[in-house]
Amino acid sequence: MSIKVTIGGAMTRLVLACLMMVSVSHHGVVAGESERFVCTTLLASGNPQYPPLLWRSDRSPGELVGAIPAFLRELTEPLGVKVEVRDKGSWARVQHLAKLGDLDLVAGAFMTSERIGYMDYVLPPMTHLPTNVWVPKDRPFEYRHWPDLLMKRGSTLINNSFGQRFDQYAKANLMIEGVRTIEQSFLMARAGRVDYVLYEQLQGQVKLQRLGLAGDFIALDPPISREGLFFAFPKGSPCNSESFREAFMERLSHLTVNRRLPTLIEEYTARYVGNQDL
Repeated sequence: MSIKVTIGGAMTRLVLACLMMVSVSHHGVVAGESERFVCTTLLASGNPQYPPLLWRSDRSPGELVGAIPAFLRELTEPLGVKVEVRDKGSWARVQHLAKLGDLDLVAGAFMTSERIGYMDYVLPPMTHLPTNVWVPKDRPFEYRHWPDLLMKRGSTLINNSFGQRFDQYAKANLMIEGVRTIEQSFLMARAGRVDYVLYEQLQGQVKLQRLGLAGDFIALDPPISREGLFFAFPKGSPCNSESFREAFMERLSHLTVNRRLPTLIEEYTARYVGNQDL
């Protein structure tokens, strides 16, 4: 399991402060310039198990669809840069490709100490996502804090991360099996092979509705974490120039202030749950 910095923690505050100072010091560099970006097509990918934000297209194999691809195209179109949001395999593989510089953008990633080493994050985060302990409705257990998960078996996606403090605690104390698809995790829990599933609240809700299992699981409170979700440029990508990041950041800030992503999330939640062919 990878290590992720909890938003609000001391390390994250320091990292975000440094990123903000860089952003402020260069703010406005691109605005008003007629410079052509070296990158005219942006190859992006992300977690294909992330509806309504990202999921595999039924109509166009090899593509990812959802609220984030729609949001990303609105963001980059005024910059004259085209976007291809491709299905590159599992979330673990996407992270590996980002390390190699074989992607131009990771379309949705939590901030972790490891990922900071090979990606440049763009402020602000596009949204914040709580992660819950999901359990079969007929086999709930008392959960108030992390130690309540001791001696229980959990499951989640390979290389998923839920905050540095939780990840460290989980690595030392918890039994959590990583699998390639979150459907596997939920089916394992329903069959009694694991006691709980760790997954984001929004994504868990819509995934279970699509699977017809919404009535079979409940999300326990409180969430184990609440993390900022970011766009991030792999350091090895030729598209990762200072001028493009600044222009990208300005567009992201504008759309965030106008709450464009929440509107798209509502739209694509209805599409995913309704099994519309995208």
